[in-house]
Amino acid sequence: MTDYAFAFTLLFAAILTLGVLTKFYLASRQVRHVAQHRARVPTAFAATISLDAHQKAADYTIAKTRFGMLESAFSAAVLLGWTLLGGLDTLNQAIARAGIAEYGTLVPQLALLAAFGLISGMLDLPFTLYSTFRIEERFGFNKMTFGLWLGDLVKSTLVGLLIGLPIVALILWLMGSAGAWWWLWAWGAWMGFNLLVLVLFPTVIAPLFNKFKPLDDDALKARVTALMQRCGFAAKGLFVMDGSKRSAHANAYFTGFGAAKRVVFYDTLLKQLNPGEVDAVLAHELGHFKHKHIIKRIVSMFAMSLAGFALLGWLSTQVWFYTGLGVRPN
Repeated sequence: MTDYAFAFTLLFAAILTLGVLTKFYLASRQVRHVAQHRARVPTAFAATISLDAHQKAADYTIAKTRFGMLESAFSAAVLLGWTLLGGLDTLNQAIARAGIAEYGTLVPQLALLAAFGLISGMLDLPFTLYSTFRIEERFGFNKMTFGLWLGDLVKSTLVGLLIGLPIVALILWLMGSAGAWWWLWAWGAWMGFNLLVLVLFPTVIAPLFNKFKPLDDDALKARVTALMQRCGFAAKGLFVMDGSKRSAHANAYFTGFGAAKRVVFYDTLLKQLNPGEVDAVLAHELGHFKHKHIIKRIVSMFAMSLAGFALLGWLSTQVWFYTGLGVRPN
């Protein structure tokens, strides 16, 4: 290992450790603060929130935060195992010995990424199961059966492969065929892919998992439309999603891009809140639109991904980058 590779190994380990410690510190402060104020409803909400509801919310926050700390520690350990402990290198060498390169130079690379994603997903499954069927169940939020959860897992995996493998294959092909500026072409392809997903998600992807029906409450529809018009927001439609088949949590969101924008209400939201409270939730979402948060987020994503691809373009030519992460370059 060269001096550069050793220095990068130390830097990587230091950043990983600092990140975990920072998350633990902030999460611990949050848990202590919530626990200290669990016994009494804040004065501003005392007239509308019962002590039981307040304590349930506090206990749920503490349970989720503590579980999140465990997840963070496990994720860091897995990342360490993939990199400095040689997991990714072992997987790469095993795929290289499989002799599948004869089917094309991209095949081993796609196989490596697919195997990495599959193994990582399997390692995360116990945490997902525990979160859904223990924590969410304990607090009365989970409405999923194991069959529905398993069906979602299969569908999300297939959708990920269907839309993910082509863009990954394109980027890998550009890395080997587009010369020194491959990263710029790859960035353009990645941004186009993300914009396409924004357009397709409401009408193609989301209906694979949930049912959406037009909002049929005329009074509520009039209130919502009037509120959106005051903010200058135009949506293609107002829809209700059957969120109750998975969770008792309530929510509303905007989705889509350009002319395909739509407003979606969880059915749980409409059951739990009165019209004025629904207005308040929608007003929060409209605030994101009014302050151009969505546009700003897209621009930020463009800028950060461009910087990321440019950095990757340079690092991909540095042997110390691979060896410093415990991977032997092919």
